[in-house]
Amino acid sequence: LGLDMEELEEIEEDAGLGNGGLGRLAACFLDSMATLGLAAYGYGIRYEYGIFNQKIRDGWQVEEADDWLRHGNPWEKARPEYMLPVHFYGRVEHTAAGAKWVDTQVVLALPYDTPVPGYMNNTVNTMRLWSARAPNDFNLRDFNVGDYIQAVLDRNLAENISRVLYPNDNFFEGKELRLKQEYFVVAATLQDVIRRFKASKFGSTDSVRTMFDSFPDQVAIQLNDTHPAMAIPELMRIFVDIEKLPWNKAWDITKQTFAYTNHTVLPEALERWPVDLVEKLLPRHLQIIYEINQRHLDHIASLFPNDMDRLRRMSLIEEGGTKRINMAHLCIVGSHAVNGVAKIHSEIVKTQVFKDFAALEPEKFQNKTNGITPRRWLLLCNPGLAELIAEKIGEDYVRDLSQLTKLHEFVDDDVFIREVAKVKQVRGVGRGDAGWRGHRLGADVLPALTQENKVKFALYLEKEYKVKINPSSMFDVHVKRIHEYKRQLMNCLHIITMYNRIKKDPAKLFVPRTVIIGGKAAPGYHMAKMIIKLVNAVAQVVNNDPVVGGKLKAIFLENYRVSLAEKVIPATDLSEQISTAGTEASGTGNMKFMLNGALTIGTMDGANVEMAEEAGEENMFIFGMRVEDVTELDRKGYNAQEYYDRLPELKQAIDQIKGGFFSPDEPDLFKDVVNMLFYHDRFKVFADYEAYVKCQEKVSELYLNSKAWTKMVIRNIAAAGKFSSDRTIKEYARDIWHVEPSDLKIPPPNEPRDVVEDKTPNGTAA
Repeated sequence: LGLDMEELEEIEEDAGLGNGGLGRLAACFLDSMATLGLAAYGYGIRYEYGIFNQKIRDGWQVEEADDWLRHGNPWEKARPEYMLPVHFYGRVEHTAAGAKWVDTQVVLALPYDTPVPGYMNNTVNTMRLWSARAPNDFNLRDFNVGDYIQAVLDRNLAENISRVLYPNDNFFEGKELRLKQEYFVVAATLQDVIRRFKASKFGSTDSVRTMFDSFPDQVAIQLNDTHPAMAIPELMRIFVDIEKLPWNKAWDITKQTFAYTNHTVLPEALERWPVDLVEKLLPRHLQIIYEINQRHLDHIASLFPNDMDRLRRMSLIEEGGTKRINMAHLCIVGSHAVNGVAKIHSEIVKTQVFKDFAALEPEKFQNKTNGITPRRWLLLCNPGLAELIAEKIGEDYVRDLSQLTKLHEFVDDDVFIREVAKVKQVRGVGRGDAGWRGHRLGADVLPALTQENKVKFALYLEKEYKVKINPSSMFDVHVKRIHEYKRQLMNCLHIITMYNRIKKDPAKLFVPRTVIIGGKAAPGYHMAKMIIKLVNAVAQVVNNDPVVGGKLKAIFLENYRVSLAEKVIPATDLSEQISTAGTEASGTGNMKFMLNGALTIGTMDGANVEMAEEAGEENMFIFGMRVEDVTELDRKGYNAQEYYDRLPELKQAIDQIKGGFFSPDEPDLFKDVVNMLFYHDRFKVFADYEAYVKCQEKVSELYLNSKAWTKMVIRNIAAAGKFSSDRTIKEYARDIWHVEPSDLKIPPPNEPRDVVEDKTPNGTAA
């Protein structure tokens, strides 16, 4: 058709149906499950409006609706033949035949299917997203004879359920619409799963009594955080009220079916739903949760008689003030496996957050360190590097990332070192970057020579931000959701410190940097929005100071999202992973940067710990407090003032922020930020500032030696194999789901089956 694929890719909208790492992890997992040949489904909500588009106006974040379906979505197929009813409100009647949930309001769940292709294995799985539809008799069946027009307009109330994604990352907002969304996806999905299970049993001689005995052998459901926790009481409701199973049998099957992944330890992120809200919206589910809790507490009381405090700590219901349901406790009690997402996080889960539960059933608690799909996060976004690696070690690493260790053989190979530097860097034009087309890993012809990753991104920045970028400067990148625990403020203080050093001694050698900070703040998160404004205010001063010139540039990257990550990550030299130790469950951006030839400056937090274990701590820039140091500092009391008094460069930076140096028109603009840093900084920015700045000096020093830097890059890439989501999914499959991955390549539909069978030795596909 004479169209250019890259141009089309630029036009297509991101499906921004998640907030941060959690949604992106699910997408990587779907890619890996298909590539590993697992019969797996991803279920979620087809939000009409995804995560907001971020605009920066006058340095402030402004949100715009993400109307991602405006031009249609060619990848989805509506499946009205599988539409299902979901019930809300109503009341419970207790009859001789058991409990009945009656007088409910019905919303229909319409599924949309999106294909999920495995990598070169002719396997295609399904992601099924539910959209809310009002039934045609909505508001018309009840004798309100009069207002037909209003009744039709009110259909929106039902359909609002799938209208918009709640934009909070690591924060719980207990709104009724959000609870409706959580139950909506759960109720539709479980009906779908049971329909498919019963169809597989069609014609079997099982009695209704024994039909569900094999359910956990044929169905595994992974709860991605507590957001789908209502699946546990919902499956119990189906088994007990509808299928008439005895409670104990239903509970046994339910527990064997579910497993729960915990994704955060921040208390403000844990879901705690008010009992009276659940009672209004889902009255039968509240009764079931009470029954689950009663039996759970009876069991604990039998093991620990008279330990009232333990009962209080372990209850699913939190008393005091408004009664709430602790959804994490519900997930732990209702699942056969519970896991964290990095070794250090899983330890914290076991020994701190849920220690009473782990003491009771230690075998239930596991670790599954997160991973990323190398298909998107290397082949697709960085074809130049992917091709260079393939030339050295072959193409098989794409499906078995552990093979990257073979690159260790080339760490002293001068030609390879130069090539790796060139893919990232500047030196004119070189390898193509038009995706797998034009590579031995893909199709036919090498595309025209194009710029390397940094040059290409520098041109993008100059076009979008009208700032002149030196492509040979160090690209120092901090992209992720804006949150106090991720400590973008500490990075900001470092920018100010570098600025002050240049101003103090302009003649002194300074390793040039382009510092890029990007990410969205939840619309209601005041401090996160102030942090964005501060970064932009500092950038304004730094970028327009003639004394600084090309030595230092700071840019706030607008509207950070997957498609932008695919551009910035391959161009990055230094990856910032600087959360306070013990706060970032895993992180996955850290892994993407490592795989794409950036070096990491980071704390011993999340998966950074395992990255250091794989690559060697001497090949990362690790600094700052460990979890033990944070605990100790909490014990003796964190006093920000003492760091301010002791560190002149920190004092200077804070005084500039406080005194209006970066906001001359509104000198006290940042008083809330400064006040927080001194008096209620839970994440102890000042405590790590000195170690951070010193560590950054070591980074600059190494960057001067291009060869030594690149050798460290190669060692990092060679150590990145563990962080493939293929490895993560194999562990879930083996330890939790009890299914076997298959590397069988299904024959393509255009090949007759018998021909295929002739070609394969001893009857197994290749």
